[in-house]
Amino acid sequence: MDKGFKILEGLVQAANIRQKVISSNIANVDTPGYKAKDVKFNNLLSSEKKLLTTNPKHVGGGNASTVSSTAKVEDNLSWEDKNNVELNVEVAKMTENSLLHDTAVTILSSKIRMYKNAISVRK
Repeated sequence: MDKGFKILEGLVQAANIRQKVISSNIANVDTPGYKAKDVKFNNLLSSEKKLLTTNPKHVGGGNASTVSSTAKVEDNLSWEDKNNVELNVEVAKMTENSLLHDTAVTILSSKIRMYKNAISVRK
């Protein structure tokens, strides 16, 4: 298989992790002292974007990493009860995350369908 499967799998896993974190934020919207958390995608697959090198003088070499489930506390302004969860922001994050997840699954399904077609043609 190609490297695309691994990247898409990591993206789906990261979207699942982020969905759980956002759901937890929404569930605790009225909990005094609760601090919103989020998972940042820009660092989750950053090593996947690096070029593989065949020479130490090449720029941007690196190996693939696993998806991290680390959730960072958001540094937003807090309400009077020291809770910084804003429902409309969390719903927007959930919508964005859902679109990313659905897109990755659609691309993954297309890749699988292409491999199936290639195998059936070879027979």
